[in-house]
Amino acid sequence: MTGYLELAKSSPNQVTTSAPLSSAGRYTYKASLIGAAHQFELTDDGLAWQAGSKSGVWPYKDIAAIRLSYRPVSMQSRRFRADIESVSGQRIVIVSTSWQTVALMAPQDRDYREFVTQLHTRMQQAGSKAALIGGIGPKTYIAGLVLLALVGVAITGLLVRATVTGEFAGGLFLIGFAVLFTWQIGGFVIRNRPRAYTFNHLPEPLLP
Repeated sequence: MTGYLELAKSSPNQVTTSAPLSSAGRYTYKASLIGAAHQFELTDDGLAWQAGSKSGVWPYKDIAAIRLSYRPVSMQSRRFRADIESVSGQRIVIVSTSWQTVALMAPQDRDYREFVTQLHTRMQQAGSKAALIGGIGPKTYIAGLVLLALVGVAITGLLVRATVTGEFAGGLFLIGFAVLFTWQIGGFVIRNRPRAYTFNHLPEPLLP
C-alpha cells in the first residue's frame, strides 16, 4: 500500500510525465490533455486507483464486474478498454492509450495487457466471483449487425447499377468504400461480440 501512497503524493509534473510501470503492478494513462493522469496499482489490499481528485482501494473480492472491449477512436485505431465496477456501483475505466500531445494519442499495448492480465490473476487468487464480460452490450451489437447488413445491401445495389450503366469508375469507388467500411466497422463488430469469459481464458480479440 505504501507504493500507492507515494504515487498519489507525487507532484503534478511527475504525474503527467510518468510512464506506465505494469511490471510493478502499476499502470498510468492520460484520458485528456488537460486533466491529471489516471493511476492504478495492484496492492496486497486490492486495486488502488486515483483519477483526479478521486481515489480509492477496492479489495479484489469487492470488484463486481469487468467488461473488456475494443474501442477505436479517430486518433487511435488500436484502442482497448476495461470497465471495472465495484459492488457499491462505482465504476472506473482503464484504456490502452494515453494522450501525449494535441496530435498524438500514444498506444500502451504491452503495459495495458500486462496490467489487465495481472488484475485478473489477483482477483482469481482472492476467490473473486466477479462477472467477466467481453464485448459490447447485446442491443448495441445487434444494431451494429443491422447497420452492416443495410450498408451491404445498399452498396450491392449501387454496384450492380454502376456495372449495368457502365460507370466503372463509380463501381471502383464503391468497392473501395465497401472494403474500408467493412475493415473499420466490421472489425469493431467482430471483436466486440458479446461473450462471457473466465479468469483462465481472457478474450484475445479484446486485448492488444
